[in-house]
Amino acid sequence: MSRAQEMIAIMSRSGWRITDQRRTLAKIFTDTDGFLSPKDVYEQMKEKYPGVSFDTVYRNLRMLSEMGALEQFYFMDGGLKFKGGCHHHHHHHLICMNCEETVAFEYCPMDEQIRLPGNFKIVNHRFEIYGICERCQEDGVASGQA
Repeated sequence: MSRAQEMIAIMSRSGWRITDQRRTLAKIFTDTDGFLSPKDVYEQMKEKYPGVSFDTVYRNLRMLSEMGALEQFYFMDGGLKFKGGCHHHHHHHLICMNCEETVAFEYCPMDEQIRLPGNFKIVNHRFEIYGICERCQEDGVASGQA
């Protein structure tokens, strides 16, 4: 099953009507390996659907993230960005602050016994580590500033 088909299946299971616009949205993330800002997605969507509003695109991105079809990340310099989600297994990410290369890693800190205050029940969690990848280090990038 392709990433677009996986996204469409998640939409369908969540009770969404599968429209041509939503198929296009899934295709945008299938055709892109990297991260997309809401503005990036809006710009691509309005090429095919000139009447689409930014609010509609943004709301769909947030809902797709909540249902697990997309992963969302917050970059200090670039703000909120989205990427097609990996639905096969639980993992976390190392993210280069310069080139945005993302490397999945399997270790989950939540597997360790942690003490939380009160009677807090964890429902979900995310864990990302931001730094500079090996390639950018070799190119002389010392921090998240390119």
